[in-house]
Amino acid sequence: MNNDRTKRNDSHDESAASGEPEIDIRMGPKLQEQQEKAARKKRVRKERTKKAKRFIEEIEYPHGIHPALVPGVSIEDQLVRYRVDKGILVIVGLLIVGFVAWGIAAPEQVLNVSTAALQWVMSNLGWVFNGLAIVLVIFLLCIAFSRYGRIPLGLDGEKPEFSTGSWAAMLFAAGIGIAIIFFGPYEPLQYFLDPRPGAYDPATVEAVKGAMAQAALHWGVNAWAIYAIVGLTVAYMSFRRGRLPLMSSVLEPLFGKKSDSLGGRIIDSLAIVATLFGTASSLGLGSLQIARGAQIVTGWNTTGNTVAIVIIMVLTIGTILSAVSGVTKGIRRLSNINMVMAVGLAFFFFVAGPTVFLVNIIPGVVVDYFATAPEALSATMADSPEMQEFLSTWTTFYWAWWVSWSPFVGVFTAKISRGRTIRQFVLGVLFIPSSIIILAFTILGGTAIYLQHTQQAIAPDGTIESLPKPENIFFTVLDYLPGAALIAPVVMVMLAIFFITTADSASLVNAQLTQGGNPKPNRLITAFWALCMAGIAVVMLLVGGESALTGLQNFITVTALPFTFVIVLMCVGLVKDLRNDPQTLRANYTQQALKSMVRRGIEKHGDDFAISIEPTSSTSKYAAGATFDSKAEDLTAWYQRTDEDGNPVNYDYSTGEYLDDSGDPIEMDSSEESASSLPSQPPQSSQPTDEDKS
Repeated sequence: MNNDRTKRNDSHDESAASGEPEIDIRMGPKLQEQQEKAARKKRVRKERTKKAKRFIEEIEYPHGIHPALVPGVSIEDQLVRYRVDKGILVIVGLLIVGFVAWGIAAPEQVLNVSTAALQWVMSNLGWVFNGLAIVLVIFLLCIAFSRYGRIPLGLDGEKPEFSTGSWAAMLFAAGIGIAIIFFGPYEPLQYFLDPRPGAYDPATVEAVKGAMAQAALHWGVNAWAIYAIVGLTVAYMSFRRGRLPLMSSVLEPLFGKKSDSLGGRIIDSLAIVATLFGTASSLGLGSLQIARGAQIVTGWNTTGNTVAIVIIMVLTIGTILSAVSGVTKGIRRLSNINMVMAVGLAFFFFVAGPTVFLVNIIPGVVVDYFATAPEALSATMADSPEMQEFLSTWTTFYWAWWVSWSPFVGVFTAKISRGRTIRQFVLGVLFIPSSIIILAFTILGGTAIYLQHTQQAIAPDGTIESLPKPENIFFTVLDYLPGAALIAPVVMVMLAIFFITTADSASLVNAQLTQGGNPKPNRLITAFWALCMAGIAVVMLLVGGESALTGLQNFITVTALPFTFVIVLMCVGLVKDLRNDPQTLRANYTQQALKSMVRRGIEKHGDDFAISIEPTSSTSKYAAGATFDSKAEDLTAWYQRTDEDGNPVNYDYSTGEYLDDSGDPIEMDSSEESASSLPSQPPQSSQPTDEDKS
């Protein structure tokens, strides 16, 4: 008995070793036949797997990985040698310095030239800004709710860097700045007394909601659509495609890797110029309000913008010290404190002001905003001379301003949104900050309108002619609230912090654009751009004179125009990239494969069939990629890893490691150390495993 059992065990071992199925001698012929059939199927399956593996290995993909299986590439994992682009630095720097010198020496001449340029732009190309503000909202929502909406702004499976709450708070912080305190009470009051032509009668009950809805239009979803498209493209290309965070890199799908070409440098230069003028305008507004606050607190009155210019110079010194010392953590803490103070200021206006009026008006403003937005957006320069003047002064000016701010705010929103899906990014950036800003404008502007409507407190004769200067209106409204003497110094501190943090951050972005996207740019270059920004702000005040907004509108609109065309190209390049994203490719394979398999299954087996995966000829109509060229350069070139000099290097996507010539991982402490040790060509041994391929 034991001997029989031993023989059976030995037989089992032999069968297992041979790869053949174990066949019990006690089996009937039918059962033996079934097992033999299963064994034949297993051998065929193994042979097909080997053939498929050889087929994959014969196809030359970068690093042996199919473009549909690439998990994504992060710029942080790329080997990059950052250099100062002396061409951009010298040419753009000299142009800005020359402009500042011209503005200081001949402000009237600059005013005349800029006014003529503004009139030409508004008459001939104002529709570009208006069209952009409308089309971008539609474009982004279509992208978000399409199949592309599920694509992550990062690697496959990567989780968001920040929680939803923290992310929302940072988006909110991006929308809080100097301009809200300046325009918050002023702009709705302006529309209340001087509405958009044909919209409603001034200083009426209808004008209350209409004025705040008009302000909400300028600061709401359309504004954030301009920021969002830049942020989305930068986040996608940096964290998903592994490109440098440059405006020129965004356009690589259209023009190839030509960020260092003349065209690429021009695009990055346009972004720098737009950021300089757009941010300088906010700094100019902030200095005007700080100067007005200082006059109220100290009782010292001066004529012109002398005090504001002095404040710009003093705060710029603070900005430079911040940039040179690298005290980024302290600045961030100050920025967070400032955000809390801004929320507290809005809450103060809500509680100390006409609370019941504001509670009742807020829902009506939201409804009126969406109800009147189509009519407001449909206004054109051709409607009437009055409408042309209104759009030039307000709506079109705002679209241009947001364009000039888009490189700065876009880079910020991109950095904090890694790991989010495109759908999450679009919906979050469009609606979170715009909702908060509209609420803030309703509180500040609603308080100003209430005081004017009930007491004639701000414009004594009820007309736009008697309205104080824009920088004075916030403090005029504040005077009617309890505790104004305590709040005024706090507001001045807020504005000063806003000035320094905004100038510091914008200078940092410009320094990065000057140094190939370097995340830690040269501090002296950062300080240089801060000085240029301050110089532009001074020129704006000198040119505008008593009406500082004139200088802002002239320069912002003209300098932002070229970058609008860059944004249009961004949209085209983004769609082209998304169509070739690994996740999109997998979805295309899935659709084609299922379509073919289901049809063939029904034709051959009716209701009873199962779907399996097996190799087939590339010419077969049932091949999932029969009509698809997976070896095309635009599908494979982007994930080929290179060294700091742009030479192909070895990389294993399954482990996320750079490899030497023998295929062994390279230990790297920094990108600088690895350049010389990296091989020049990818190894043949870096094929993905069967599990990876599946």
